[in-house]
Amino acid sequence: MMLSLNNLQNIIYNPVIPCVGTISEQLKPGSLIVIRGYVPSDVDRFQVDLQHGSLKPRADVVFHFNPRFQRINCIVCNTLTNEKWGWEDFTYDMPFKKKSHLRFKFQVAVNGKHTLLYAHRIDLEKIDTLGVYGKVNIHSIGFSFSSDLQSTETYTLGLAERMAGKSKDIALHLNPRLNIKAFVRNSFLHDAWGEGERNITCFPFSPGMYFEMIVYCDVREFKVAVNGVNSLEYKHRFKELGNVDTLVVDGNIHLLDVRSW
Repeated sequence: MMLSLNNLQNIIYNPVIPCVGTISEQLKPGSLIVIRGYVPSDVDRFQVDLQHGSLKPRADVVFHFNPRFQRINCIVCNTLTNEKWGWEDFTYDMPFKKKSHLRFKFQVAVNGKHTLLYAHRIDLEKIDTLGVYGKVNIHSIGFSFSSDLQSTETYTLGLAERMAGKSKDIALHLNPRLNIKAFVRNSFLHDAWGEGERNITCFPFSPGMYFEMIVYCDVREFKVAVNGVNSLEYKHRFKELGNVDTLVVDGNIHLLDVRSW
């Protein structure tokens, strides 16, 4: 579920800032823009704009992403239409630090941590230009274009014990159901499903959404984080964790990458 940077297309290396360039394909739900760079020590602000063209005096900006390092560190997001800015969205959970490396994507995650969501105010189809401005050093800009995520309604992830193909036990069954916004967890042991768990503070998925999900096996439980935010814990029902040797992913999902550490 984590993006392999080897899958990126049309990578631009070490662009001179300000950098304004055409996006080669139309962005769709599931498309990614991955920007890697460095925040210098004398930064006051920088910005990344997804634009409709680059015409002067000012092109429409569908998504304006503007970290500010002044009296109060914050990120400002906005949309520019017909040379007029809309209302500003602020987040004060600043993931950037001066003299630090960065890698961020849109639905914005910075260095692997989910940072913010920004609702579309202008249709995605109008985005054809990427602009990077301000005091920031960019190492690379890469793209991944996809349209396969739009119809996602449900998918499952299971950790199973196979034992040479004889066992059907499932230690952890994760089943996000987008149509009813339920994140079901369960185990299949001794040829029977147990009692499902559904309680969750906030349902972390939506159709067309890019996500990174981490499943961590602790001594007493599995811990699941989505886009850098802890979502749930699931106490072990299957105790022989050393026998878990198979990962199964199924359902309506466009899978980019799976890794284990």
